[in-house]
Amino acid sequence: MTALARPTHGRMIGGVCAALARRFGTSATTMRVIFVLSCLLPGPQFLLYIALWILLPSEDKAARQAW
Repeated sequence: MTALARPTHGRMIGGVCAALARRFGTSATTMRVIFVLSCLLPGPQFLLYIALWILLPSEDKAARQAW
């Protein structure tokens, strides 16, 4: 598994679904469909997305911090 960081390429809005897809070894499209379908259910999915968008570092920032 790779480190959890929002990619700079291949992201649509915040890169959260792309980061999760890369982490769990699935396609970003599959992760996006799962997220959209989960938003139809009651719960804090959208708030979780925003929190991950804020908390997950961008890939370029994570690479700079690793040095």
